[in-house]
Amino acid sequence: MLTRNPIIAALDVPGLEQAEKLAKELAPAVGAFKIGKELFVAAGPEVVKRIRATGASVFLDLKFHDIPNTVARAVASACRLDVQMLTVHASGGRQMMEAAEESAKAHTRDPGAKSPVAPLVLGVTVLTSSNEATLAETGCAGGVEEQVLRLATLAVQSGLPGLVCSPREISLLRKVLPRHIQLVTPGIRTGNEPPDDQKRTLTPREAIQAGADWLVVGRPITAAPNPRAAAENILASL
Repeated sequence: MLTRNPIIAALDVPGLEQAEKLAKELAPAVGAFKIGKELFVAAGPEVVKRIRATGASVFLDLKFHDIPNTVARAVASACRLDVQMLTVHASGGRQMMEAAEESAKAHTRDPGAKSPVAPLVLGVTVLTSSNEATLAETGCAGGVEEQVLRLATLAVQSGLPGLVCSPREISLLRKVLPRHIQLVTPGIRTGNEPPDDQKRTLTPREAIQAGADWLVVGRPITAAPNPRAAAENILASL
Protein backbone atom coordinates (compact mmCIF):
# COMPACT_ATOMS: atom_id res chain seq x y z
CA MET A 1 0.00 0.00 0.00
CA LEU A 2 1.28 3.47 -0.83
CA THR A 3 2.25 5.55 2.18
CA ARG A 4 2.27 8.84 0.29
CA ASN A 5 1.08 10.29 -2.98
CA PRO A 6 3.84 9.50 -5.54
CA ILE A 7 2.52 11.76 -8.30
CA ILE A 8 4.67 14.74 -9.29
CA ALA A 9 2.61 16.97 -11.56
CA ALA A 10 4.70 18.70 -14.20
CA LEU A 11 3.89 22.40 -14.37
CA ASP A 12 4.88 22.59 -18.02
CA VAL A 13 3.13 25.90 -18.67
CA PRO A 14 4.55 29.16 -20.06
CA GLY A 15 4.07 31.53 -17.14
CA LEU A 16 3.61 32.24 -13.46
CA GLU A 17 -0.13 32.89 -13.56
CA GLN A 18 -0.88 29.61 -15.33
CA ALA A 19 1.41 27.71 -12.97
CA GLU A 20 -0.25 29.09 -9.84
CA LYS A 21 -3.72 28.37 -11.19
CA LEU A 22 -2.83 24.79 -12.12
CA ALA A 23 -1.02 24.15 -8.84
CA LYS A 24 -4.00 25.39 -6.84
CA GLU A 25 -6.31 23.07 -8.77
CA LEU A 26 -4.05 20.02 -8.47
CA ALA A 27 -2.67 20.42 -4.94
CA PRO A 28 -5.17 18.07 -3.24
CA ALA A 29 -4.53 15.33 -5.80
CA VAL A 30 -0.73 15.20 -6.18
CA GLY A 31 2.35 14.79 -4.01
CA ALA A 32 4.59 17.47 -5.53
CA PHE A 33 5.08 19.79 -8.49
CA LYS A 34 7.81 19.76 -11.09
CA ILE A 35 9.18 23.07 -12.33
CA GLY A 36 11.18 22.62 -15.51
CA LYS A 37 13.09 24.80 -17.93
CA GLU A 38 10.15 26.37 -19.77
CA LEU A 39 8.49 27.69 -16.62
CA PHE A 40 11.68 28.58 -14.76
CA VAL A 41 13.08 30.57 -17.69
CA ALA A 42 9.76 32.40 -18.05
CA ALA A 43 9.02 33.09 -14.39
CA GLY A 44 12.36 32.69 -12.60
CA PRO A 45 12.88 31.84 -8.92
CA GLU A 46 9.63 33.60 -8.05
CA VAL A 47 7.59 30.65 -9.28
CA VAL A 48 9.42 28.32 -6.89
CA LYS A 49 8.76 30.70 -4.02
CA ARG A 50 5.07 30.96 -4.90
CA ILE A 51 4.57 27.20 -5.12
CA ARG A 52 6.54 26.58 -1.92
CA ALA A 53 4.46 29.25 -0.14
CA THR A 54 1.42 27.00 -0.60
CA GLY A 55 3.18 24.24 1.34
CA ALA A 56 3.64 22.06 -1.74
CA SER A 57 6.90 20.24 -2.43
CA VAL A 58 8.90 21.31 -5.48
CA PHE A 59 10.97 19.24 -7.88
CA LEU A 60 13.28 21.68 -9.69
CA ASP A 61 14.11 19.88 -12.92
CA LEU A 62 16.79 21.99 -14.57
CA LYS A 63 19.21 19.12 -15.25
CA PHE A 64 22.44 20.86 -14.30
CA HIS A 65 25.42 19.83 -16.45
CA ASP A 66 28.53 21.98 -16.20
CA ILE A 67 31.92 22.13 -14.51
CA PRO A 68 31.76 20.92 -10.88
CA ASN A 69 32.13 24.35 -9.29
CA THR A 70 29.35 25.85 -11.38
CA VAL A 71 27.00 22.95 -10.64
CA ALA A 72 27.80 23.11 -6.92
CA ARG A 73 26.90 26.81 -6.87
CA ALA A 74 23.71 26.18 -8.83
CA VAL A 75 22.70 23.49 -6.34
CA ALA A 76 23.40 25.89 -3.47
CA SER A 77 21.12 28.47 -5.10
CA ALA A 78 18.41 25.83 -5.51
CA CYS A 79 18.75 24.90 -1.85
CA ARG A 80 18.19 28.51 -0.86
CA LEU A 81 14.90 28.33 -2.77
CA ASP A 82 13.94 25.41 -0.49
CA VAL A 83 13.29 22.82 -3.21
CA GLN A 84 12.85 19.18 -2.26
CA MET A 85 14.32 17.58 -5.40
CA LEU A 86 16.64 18.71 -8.18
CA THR A 87 18.40 17.13 -11.13
CA VAL A 88 21.90 16.88 -12.57
CA HIS A 89 22.98 14.98 -15.68
CA ALA A 90 24.85 11.84 -14.68
CA SER A 91 26.82 12.19 -17.91
CA GLY A 92 28.54 15.15 -16.24
CA GLY A 93 30.77 12.66 -14.45
CA ARG A 94 31.73 11.65 -10.94
CA GLN A 95 33.42 14.88 -9.82
CA MET A 96 30.46 16.98 -10.90
CA MET A 97 27.93 14.72 -9.14
CA GLU A 98 30.01 14.57 -5.97
CA ALA A 99 30.18 18.37 -5.96
CA ALA A 100 26.40 18.58 -6.38
CA GLU A 101 25.65 16.22 -3.51
CA GLU A 102 28.18 17.84 -1.19
CA SER A 103 26.69 21.24 -1.94
CA ALA A 104 23.22 19.96 -1.05
CA LYS A 105 24.45 18.47 2.20
CA ALA A 106 26.46 21.57 3.08
CA HIS A 107 23.30 23.66 2.88
CA THR A 108 21.75 21.69 5.74
CA ARG A 109 24.65 22.76 7.95
CA ASP A 110 23.89 26.42 7.28
CA PRO A 111 22.21 27.99 10.35
CA GLY A 112 19.99 30.00 8.00
CA ALA A 113 18.78 26.98 6.01
CA LYS A 114 15.01 26.80 5.55
CA SER A 115 15.06 23.03 5.94
CA PRO A 116 17.36 20.68 7.88
CA VAL A 117 16.89 18.07 5.17
CA ALA A 118 18.98 18.16 2.01
CA PRO A 119 17.07 18.10 -1.26
CA LEU A 120 17.10 14.84 -3.16
CA VAL A 121 19.79 15.23 -5.83
CA LEU A 122 18.79 13.03 -8.76
CA GLY A 123 21.10 11.82 -11.50
CA VAL A 124 19.47 11.86 -14.93
CA THR A 125 20.50 8.77 -16.87
CA VAL A 126 19.11 8.63 -20.45
CA LEU A 127 16.26 10.95 -21.41
CA THR A 128 12.95 9.25 -22.12
CA SER A 129 12.94 10.86 -25.58
CA SER A 130 16.12 8.96 -26.47
CA ASN A 131 16.58 5.51 -27.98
CA GLU A 132 19.43 3.52 -29.53
CA ALA A 133 19.48 5.75 -32.61
CA THR A 134 19.75 8.88 -30.45
CA LEU A 135 22.65 7.43 -28.50
CA ALA A 136 24.40 6.36 -31.70
CA GLU A 137 24.15 9.93 -33.03
CA THR A 138 26.18 11.13 -30.07
CA GLY A 139 28.78 8.40 -30.36
CA CYS A 140 27.54 6.29 -27.48
CA ALA A 141 28.14 2.61 -28.19
CA GLY A 142 25.73 0.02 -26.84
CA GLY A 143 22.03 0.11 -26.18
CA VAL A 144 19.87 2.24 -23.91
CA GLU A 145 19.87 -0.24 -21.04
CA GLU A 146 23.65 -0.49 -21.09
CA GLN A 147 24.04 3.27 -20.94
CA VAL A 148 21.39 3.67 -18.24
CA LEU A 149 23.09 1.04 -16.09
CA ARG A 150 26.51 2.62 -16.63
CA LEU A 151 25.34 6.11 -15.65
CA ALA A 152 23.16 4.89 -12.79
CA THR A 153 26.04 2.95 -11.27
CA LEU A 154 28.33 5.97 -11.58
CA ALA A 155 25.72 8.22 -9.96
CA VAL A 156 25.30 5.91 -6.98
CA GLN A 157 29.08 5.56 -6.62
CA SER A 158 29.24 9.36 -6.62
CA GLY A 159 26.92 9.47 -3.62
CA LEU A 160 23.66 10.54 -5.23
CA PRO A 161 20.56 9.27 -3.36
CA GLY A 162 18.31 9.03 -6.41
CA LEU A 163 18.00 8.73 -10.16
CA VAL A 164 15.73 9.77 -12.98
CA CYS A 165 15.11 6.93 -15.40
CA SER A 166 12.47 5.86 -17.86
CA PRO A 167 9.86 3.32 -16.72
CA ARG A 168 11.43 0.73 -19.00
CA GLU A 169 14.64 0.60 -16.95
CA ILE A 170 13.12 0.49 -13.45
CA SER A 171 13.16 -3.30 -13.11
CA LEU A 172 16.74 -3.48 -14.39
CA LEU A 173 17.95 -0.91 -11.87
CA ARG A 174 16.06 -2.43 -8.96
CA LYS A 175 17.97 -5.68 -9.53
CA VAL A 176 21.39 -4.09 -9.19
CA LEU A 177 21.09 -0.93 -7.08
CA PRO A 178 20.59 -0.55 -3.31
CA ARG A 179 16.89 -0.36 -2.42
CA HIS A 180 17.29 3.02 -0.71
CA ILE A 181 18.05 4.67 -4.06
CA GLN A 182 14.94 6.57 -5.05
CA LEU A 183 13.78 6.29 -8.63
CA VAL A 184 11.88 9.18 -10.18
CA THR A 185 10.17 8.21 -13.39
CA PRO A 186 8.95 10.42 -16.24
CA GLY A 187 7.53 8.93 -19.43
CA ILE A 188 4.22 8.03 -17.80
CA ARG A 189 1.30 7.47 -20.14
CA THR A 190 -2.15 6.17 -19.27
CA GLY A 191 -2.80 4.64 -22.69
CA ASN A 192 -5.42 7.24 -23.53
CA GLU A 193 -3.05 9.67 -25.21
CA PRO A 194 -0.29 9.56 -27.87
CA PRO A 195 3.28 9.07 -26.60
CA ASP A 196 4.38 12.34 -28.23
CA ASP A 197 8.17 12.59 -27.95
CA GLN A 198 8.37 9.97 -25.20
CA LYS A 199 9.79 6.71 -26.57
CA ARG A 200 10.07 4.53 -23.44
CA THR A 201 6.83 4.64 -21.44
CA LEU A 202 4.65 2.66 -19.01
CA THR A 203 1.33 3.24 -17.30
CA PRO A 204 1.38 4.66 -13.75
CA ARG A 205 0.46 1.32 -12.19
CA GLU A 206 3.05 -0.57 -14.22
CA ALA A 207 5.78 1.88 -13.17
CA ILE A 208 4.91 1.62 -9.47
CA GLN A 209 4.80 -2.17 -9.66
CA ALA A 210 8.21 -2.16 -11.32
CA GLY A 211 9.66 -0.22 -8.37
CA ALA A 212 9.33 3.50 -9.07
CA ASP A 213 9.17 5.78 -6.03
CA TRP A 214 7.85 8.85 -7.84
CA LEU A 215 5.96 9.36 -11.10
CA VAL A 216 6.42 12.58 -13.05
CA VAL A 217 3.20 13.12 -14.98
CA GLY A 218 2.79 15.97 -17.43
CA ARG A 219 0.50 15.91 -20.42
CA PRO A 220 -1.80 13.09 -19.19
CA ILE A 221 -2.79 15.56 -16.43
CA THR A 222 -2.18 19.05 -17.79
CA ALA A 223 -3.66 18.38 -21.25
CA ALA A 224 -6.75 16.67 -19.83
CA PRO A 225 -10.13 18.47 -19.96
CA ASN A 226 -10.23 18.21 -16.16
CA PRO A 227 -6.65 18.09 -14.81
CA ARG A 228 -7.64 17.40 -11.20
CA ALA A 229 -9.94 14.55 -12.17
CA ALA A 230 -7.15 13.11 -14.34
CA ALA A 231 -4.72 13.24 -11.40
CA GLU A 232 -7.27 11.64 -9.09
CA ASN A 233 -7.91 8.86 -11.58
CA ILE A 234 -4.18 8.15 -11.89
CA LEU A 235 -3.81 8.00 -8.11
CA ALA A 236 -6.81 5.67 -7.84
CA SER A 237 -5.24 3.38 -10.46
CA LEU A 238 -2.27 2.77 -8.20
